[in-house]
Amino acid sequence: MDAERSPTLSNMDLGEEGESPWGDVPSRSHSSQNLPKEADKENQDDKSDKKNDSLAAPSPTTKSLPHRGPRTPRRLAAQPTRLEALDDSLGPLGPLGVDDSAGALQDQPPPTPQKETSAARNVRPSTTASTAPSASSSKATLTSVDLDDDDDEPSSRPRVAPPIIPQASPQSPRQTQRSVSIEQAAKPTFDITVGDPHKVGDMTSSHIVYQVRTKTSSKAYRQPEFAVSRRYRDFLWLYNQLHANNPGVVVPPPPEKQAVGRFDTNFVESRRSALERMLNKSAAHPILQHDGDLKLFLESESFNVDVKHKERKEPGLGESKGVFSSFGLSVSSSGKYIEQDDWFHDRRVYMDALENQLKALLKAIDTVVKQRKELADAAGDFSSSLHSLATVELSDSLSRPLENLSDLQLRIRELYDRQAQQDVLTLGITIDEYIRLIGSVKQAFSQRQKAFHTWHAAESELQKRKATQDKLLRQGKSQQDRLNQLSADVGDAERRVHQARLLFEDLGRLMKSELERFEREKVEDFKNGVETFLESAVEAQKELIELWETYLMQFDADEDEPSYYNPPNLAPVTEPTPQPAAETEAQNAAVATAEQEE
Repeated sequence: MDAERSPTLSNMDLGEEGESPWGDVPSRSHSSQNLPKEADKENQDDKSDKKNDSLAAPSPTTKSLPHRGPRTPRRLAAQPTRLEALDDSLGPLGPLGVDDSAGALQDQPPPTPQKETSAARNVRPSTTASTAPSASSSKATLTSVDLDDDDDEPSSRPRVAPPIIPQASPQSPRQTQRSVSIEQAAKPTFDITVGDPHKVGDMTSSHIVYQVRTKTSSKAYRQPEFAVSRRYRDFLWLYNQLHANNPGVVVPPPPEKQAVGRFDTNFVESRRSALERMLNKSAAHPILQHDGDLKLFLESESFNVDVKHKERKEPGLGESKGVFSSFGLSVSSSGKYIEQDDWFHDRRVYMDALENQLKALLKAIDTVVKQRKELADAAGDFSSSLHSLATVELSDSLSRPLENLSDLQLRIRELYDRQAQQDVLTLGITIDEYIRLIGSVKQAFSQRQKAFHTWHAAESELQKRKATQDKLLRQGKSQQDRLNQLSADVGDAERRVHQARLLFEDLGRLMKSELERFEREKVEDFKNGVETFLESAVEAQKELIELWETYLMQFDADEDEPSYYNPPNLAPVTEPTPQPAAETEAQNAAVATAEQEE
């Protein structure tokens, strides 16, 4: 029985002495009869390899690989792996026990990471036969990866990691910029001026173009200072966009349109001042200053193209844009609205009364301005009459004071015209602005009213869907798909009701803060307007008194000078000279004799 098992054991030993399936050479299952032939063939190959290696000269740049000897019958053990030691005194943690280089390493930037060489890799050789499978698999893994890639071509294509970019030094331009506090970054400042109004276009398309210059500390803009050109309809577009984007916010409106006299100098100046106040108030508002359309208006150099692109991208621009459309709520204003909040009711009544009072005050200001202009025209007519009287050929003592009085009336006319314009630009423009602001407040009230109707419409829709769901449940029919759909619809309706109610409440809180802001700015603006109005009136009266005093001093100086009567330059009249009596009698006798002869 032992003899019968010996061939099998010898075959098994020979099979196990062959190469492992995890080795460099794929495993081969041959019979024991072919093993001597294969061994002889492998020995011949090894001899030829030795001969070729002895003939080849060693290359200075390449590393000679370890040479394998003739193969011997393999044993049940792991194949030994040759490792080369690397003198790596500077490990990844640096030199051990050296304290001098610690300070230098802190000052220098970290070194560029290099690829680890094959000799430095930690390959753990197996020493016992119990670890033979793991050693064979490790060898297979190492041989599958070309560890000598860096050693084969070290000069042609070195594989190194990309360099680490060091951090920016404190002297970089970004660090040298003046830092701003959190409060300044959250509340940027704007200084906007509207100037240089000039007329462009032909007779059919003529309009006024304004230069809008902006200085801001906001980081949302590309530059701190920039200027663009805008016309009146661009300001009107900005107002509509701000109103649609921010429901409940009191948006400063632009001045009203005027078809007649829109190129008049005084009208252009008053419109320019109103547009400038509109932009500064919008940019100072804590909500409107972050609006994208305001940034587009102030900064875009190709405004018309950008607006068309924006309208093409967002075709649904209009009343439904903004908070309502973001929640998927339809804006509805059907039905009569009855205010439930007493605070809003009192404010609405107050706004109506304030609007009527401001309109009456504006009408009175227009009357005062009209009278000042009429007085200026009367002073001009008076000056023309005095000048005509002074040109008459009379005494210098009278013509010179008349001429001075004519010049004085011309200056008085200019003073009245300037004072009338100052009344419009100080108090009149403030009154007109707040009349238009009350219109914006009323639009905010209407937006809150629309939110109220939207809320109640969503509640009605929810009640309808709940009634349909209850009816289907009472019928007892097994329509699970329809019940699931109705349940989803009821959940969606409840979500819409919740959002509409929150929107209505948010608009109420926002409008309360906006109306408080409106009251504060109204007191401040009217106080400044009345103060400027009084200062301009006092200055005008001082200038008028100074003109009259100067004229009176000149008049007194003319009276102190000796006045002489200068007759007009007429042709001299020759008087007959008296003749002696004898000559007269002789002439008379001669005349009588001549008559007798005739």
